[in-house]
Amino acid sequence: MRSIEFHDREKEMKEIRAILDSRPTLITFVYGPINSGKTELINNLMESLPETQKVFYINLRGRFISNYDEFIKVLFDVEHEARYGRIKEFLKPIVNVLPESYHGIPIPKDMFLTLFKEKDVEDAFVYIETVLRAFCEGDHAPVLVIDELQVIGDLKVDDLLIYKLFNFFIRLTKELHLCHVFAVTSDSLFIENVYSEAMLEGRCRYLRVDDFDEATTATFLEGHGFTDDEKAVAWNCCGGKPICLVELVNTEEDRKGKAEEMLKIRKGQIEEIVYSLEARDKEMFDAVMKMLSEFIGKERVGYKYISDEIKFLVGKNIIFADSVNKELRAQSKLNLLAVREVMKDV
Repeated sequence: MRSIEFHDREKEMKEIRAILDSRPTLITFVYGPINSGKTELINNLMESLPETQKVFYINLRGRFISNYDEFIKVLFDVEHEARYGRIKEFLKPIVNVLPESYHGIPIPKDMFLTLFKEKDVEDAFVYIETVLRAFCEGDHAPVLVIDELQVIGDLKVDDLLIYKLFNFFIRLTKELHLCHVFAVTSDSLFIENVYSEAMLEGRCRYLRVDDFDEATTATFLEGHGFTDDEKAVAWNCCGGKPICLVELVNTEEDRKGKAEEMLKIRKGQIEEIVYSLEARDKEMFDAVMKMLSEFIGKERVGYKYISDEIKFLVGKNIIFADSVNKELRAQSKLNLLAVREVMKDV
């Protein structure tokens, strides 16, 4: 399979660079539909930062976190003797020799075992703050990125962990100006819940990473030898969803047939999801079908509150709820077309 290059996110990169060039003051939520390129954007950005700007990147994708122990394990990168050497006096001897980015907060094994044993989340936060202070020298504040943070949305440790965590993020940014904090998620309902739980008014900003627009999609496909007809097929079926476009790029023959196959498969998946609900909960099924019918003639639907049917459709990755703009839309053009195909048979 051919390698697909990072493509045209200059607008988003410019916004993030402007944030990083200023003093940390706000938590930044990086949000958008699934598979729109959020993680790829962050990874590409980290590679372009100056060596003096340390990045701590923690990706919760695929992690099952149900208790404190699992939460602590994913936050920290336990020190290995051969890689880091002994970390003493709060990391001062190694600030300049560790790599520019980490998959977790570096920590000596003995200290990690102490925190793990005591099970005190505040102790863990104190340690993280101390590490960040050790790296907060010069013109560039360190960067803390938590990707797929919604994984811990329902986790409780004594009190609601998410409340404690975001109040800690507020301390790092708005109070101490110590570190840039980026929370990356495709679940905007999670953002809405956090906003109310952690009282984030005036303490956060939002950066949406969306699917490509039509012009960007055309430019991307031209770079991979698409004809005008093939570009039209791709846009009409997939819109600007990067992961769908890549699938068509990797199909060198009969791209129209591949697009039709993708739509057929997605229609079947959505039918399975919604019609299996009918036998279990007829009332919810009716509400879900009514919601889907809104998309027969519209691409975007406004909402005032998150109803159970919205939660269901968002949870099944059929609908994207943009809580910042209070509107619903399909997770992709392919999803929109599949929903309309499903509703034709009703």
